[in-house]
Amino acid sequence: MNRRKFLSYLGCGCCGFILNSCSTAPITERKQFKIIPESTLNAKAAKIYEGVKEKEKLIKDSKSLNEIKEIGKKMENSISEYFHQSNLEDPTLNFDWEYILIDNKKVRNAWCLPGGKIAVYSGIFEVTKNTNGLAAVMGHEIAHAVAKHSVERASRGAVLNVGTQVIDFVTGGKLSQVNNATGMNTVGLLSQLGIMNPFNRKQESEADYLGMIFSSLSGYDIRETKKIWERMQEFNKGKSQPEFLSTHPSAENRIKKINEWTNKIIIQYPPINIS
Repeated sequence: MNRRKFLSYLGCGCCGFILNSCSTAPITERKQFKIIPESTLNAKAAKIYEGVKEKEKLIKDSKSLNEIKEIGKKMENSISEYFHQSNLEDPTLNFDWEYILIDNKKVRNAWCLPGGKIAVYSGIFEVTKNTNGLAAVMGHEIAHAVAKHSVERASRGAVLNVGTQVIDFVTGGKLSQVNNATGMNTVGLLSQLGIMNPFNRKQESEADYLGMIFSSLSGYDIRETKKIWERMQEFNKGKSQPEFLSTHPSAENRIKKINEWTNKIIIQYPPINIS
């Protein structure tokens, strides 16, 4: 098959494929492209989570763990109730929520896998300082799962991989020649800087925004969110890389947006009444 015919077939197939794969993120209504089944990622995430529980040293009985679970439960209920009251599909309907606290004071982090599998590292308490701060961090991580960011990234990654192969075919292997000559994945690097990194920064900003909404709906003071990132900025002082190389927005940009959103979110998304 010649290249022109191959591209015409590919174009026709992809157009219909992409049109059937578009959706929107909850609340923000940002257009999303998702072709990987959510159930597939949720199943994989559950296996990974079990592996983490076996490998890491867990804190199983503490005031901090109880606080994490209490915040999580409030957010579970508030998120579901918000979408119910708004007559919208609940994006957490198929979640199997679970919370663990990992005993590692050197790691200031938390994450939420697809399907609501959440881990908090004990080192994050240096930054959160209080319940509202912990809620801000958990809200951000939960927002990634609620907005299906992992599904979106996996889908985009799959398309980028196919797209690179197509371009290499069309150019007679020129991209492979560049990679071989430079000894590095030039195409992958350019894709990351030009497409994947800005895309991930958009997700991070969306998670900041949605996380603040979920915290506010759950009755937490989101004015603490700004202080979290100011403290994180101090911890990471001199270590952050240029924003164009990073998957995360710079601390300065993050704080600026959080300041812009705070009063609006407090007014528009007050603590929700759960019937």
